[in-house]
Parts: sequence; structure tokens; C-alpha cells
Amino acid sequence: MTVPVAAPDVARAVIDPNSYAGWDPLLDLFDRIRAESPVLRIVSPEDSHEPFWLITRYDDAMRISKENALFLNAPRPTVFTDRAGEAFARQFTAQQGEESPNLVQSLVQIDAPKHPKLRRLTQDWFMPKNLRNIEASIRELAVKTVDRLIAAGGEVDFVKEVAAPYPLHVVMQILGVPEEDEGRMLFLTQQMFGGQDEELNKSGMANLTPEQITQIVVGAVADFEAYFESLAARRRAEPTGDVATILANATIDGQPLSRRDLAGYYIITASAGHDTTSASTAGAMLALARDPEQFAKVKADRSLLPNIVEEAIRWTTPVQHFMRMAAEDTEISGVKVAKGDWLMINYVAANHDPAQFDNPRKFDVTRDQTRHLAFGAGAHQCLGLHLARLEMRLLFEALLDRLDSVELAGEPRRAKSTFVGGLKTLPLRITAS
Repeated sequence: MTVPVAAPDVARAVIDPNSYAGWDPLLDLFDRIRAESPVLRIVSPEDSHEPFWLITRYDDAMRISKENALFLNAPRPTVFTDRAGEAFARQFTAQQGEESPNLVQSLVQIDAPKHPKLRRLTQDWFMPKNLRNIEASIRELAVKTVDRLIAAGGEVDFVKEVAAPYPLHVVMQILGVPEEDEGRMLFLTQQMFGGQDEELNKSGMANLTPEQITQIVVGAVADFEAYFESLAARRRAEPTGDVATILANATIDGQPLSRRDLAGYYIITASAGHDTTSASTAGAMLALARDPEQFAKVKADRSLLPNIVEEAIRWTTPVQHFMRMAAEDTEISGVKVAKGDWLMINYVAANHDPAQFDNPRKFDVTRDQTRHLAFGAGAHQCLGLHLARLEMRLLFEALLDRLDSVELAGEPRRAKSTFVGGLKTLPLRITAS
């Protein structure tokens, strides 16, 4: 059987962060690939990246996500990176005593048997039963956020005023981070996930080299680690009921978490816990601003709120991929994949697969579909999915209570990033009740 290998221009488009700033052309690309070669070998024309298999079908992405013994997280980078970035990560972590292709070691980067032990430490905290204890405080924050949005005037950047600060404040409260430090957490998160986007990585320079991007990420990780090491020490001395206290005092097999495991747990909670919800929230508002009929429909019928949350998360797909490694020789949709091969589960492509979602590019508030892959699936399904749903539902309740209309006031702009994507600006014109 002939191995399906991408043409050089296709390979460049798949691995170029700039491609992800243009949504419709990106979806066009994935539609063509899915129709012609849904399991496609991507080989960097410049040999800057290790070859990998691009997975674009929903069914294949779901299978890989669930078969965690066959498709592993840990041995290769879990987030797409180039050869130089992986080499640096291995060298950097080896100096810390445990060589790894990933600068951060969190739940995302770890396989069984360690992964379920770590996950169980906070799993109950993030379940709906416990989240009901903080629902009132999140609702209060949602109302205050909408009050500030309306006070800001008729034309606003929704990302700056709402989508970025609201979920950030929620997750920082959960972690026990003081409000005065939230700006620092946002800055570091954007540096970690900003990729080649000069506005998000705070460099101010376009087209950074891979080495320069790596140095920015390393600096952010080091700052995160130092901050949360200090926070953990305070929570050991004075325990509270927050997640930071759980982690600071947790043990696995009778032993406290290692410094690297503890830092990774804090970092993934602090960063992924707000950046992805921010992107989904902004995506939903973009869709409603473009379609007054759907805005009116959901404003009139609040039973559609769960639908709008799920549709926003599917349609936006903030976490655009994760990487896996085949533990054994296998086949995916008839294509032979060898032991040790690297695979990209492309959630954007999977969540826009017409075989799974009718008219997938349409944002439809009546779509009743929770089997999207924006939260992943299997053992590594997002730990905070119930929190994200709750945050978004309460925010849109508050928005729909106060806003009579919403429309675009300029051209939205997306992040240049292969990993965590979404809008970085969303200019809106709002009319309040």
C-alpha cells in the first residue's frame, strides 16, 4: 500500500502557526485532507520537525483518544514541537534529573499507571456535586463582569473586557491565587501558549525562531514554578479548602508529589483552566454577533443555553491538537502505522467532520450534540469540563439578561498558534437593556 504523504505546500500549511489565524482557509484545508487522505503523513519540507500522521476524521480521533494503552502521551512531545524544541526540552529536563520531551510534566503528559493516581487527587473537586458549592460565587462574578462590560460603553473588545478576565478570575479563585496576581498569571499563560503570535507571546516580534519561542516558554514555566512553589508552601503551613491546598498536601503511594509533578499540576490548572474557556466564550459571541436571529432565539428560550455552550466549544475547539505515539504496529482507517510513530489528533478537523456533524461550519444553537472532541475523550478527557460548562452557562445567562443586541464593530483577529487557538480580539457593538 502506498503511504499517503502530504505535498510540501500542504505540510507547510499544517505546521505553520500562521495558518491557524485564518479559520475558513484552515477548515478548507482539513476538508480536502479528510476527503482525500484522512490519515496523512506530514513531512516537514525543511526537515525542521519530526514526521507525523495527521488525523482528521472524527471516528479515528475518538478511537485514538480512547485507546490509551496503544496511543501513548509520554514518550514523545504531547504538543507539536520542532526538533530543536524537543532537544532543548530533553536537555533542560535532564539537568533537573528526569529527561523528558516536555518542559512541563502535567496530567496531559503522563500515562498510566501514574496518570490515574494524579487525576484522582482533584477529580472529585471538579465534579458537578462539588461545583454546586461555588456556583453562587461564579454567578456573582458573571453578573459583575457583564456590569463592567456595559459600563465600558457601546463598542468594546469582548476578549479584553469579558472573555479573558472572567474565566481567569474563576480559576484563580479555585487555586487560591490572590486577585492582584491574576495579571501575572494571564501574562505567563499567553507566553506559554502564544506560539509565534507576537501579541500573545509578548515579544512584539513577528516570525520568531523556534529557539526564541522556546526561551520565552522556558521563562514562563520557570516563573510559574517559582510562584506555585511559594503558594504550596503557604498552603502547607495554613491549609484552606482550595485546590492549591489539595495539591500541596497530596500524596501518591504514600509519598508527596515531586517538585516537577506538583508544578505541572498547578500550571495546567492555572493556564488551561482559563485560556480554553476564554476562547470558547469569545467564539460564541462572534457567532451570535454575526447571526441576530440565533441571538434572539437563545435570548427568548433559555433552555437552549446548554446547547449554546456545547456548540461554542465544538465550533471553536480551543485546544486544536494533542500528539500521541503508537506503542505497537497498528492500522488507522486502513493505513499502517508503525510502533513509535508520532500522531497528531487534530480536534479542529475532527469537530468539523461532516460525517459526525451536519453542516459543521454552521454555529447552530439548536444543535444537540455533546459528542464533540473539544474536551478530548478517554482517560485524558479534560478534568475541568464541568467547570467550563458551568462558567459559560452562568456568563451567558447574565449576558442574555442584560443585552438587547450585539453586532460586530470591526474585524475579529485569531491567534497564530497550532496548539491553543481562538480569538485574540473581538470588537463588538452592544446595546444594553
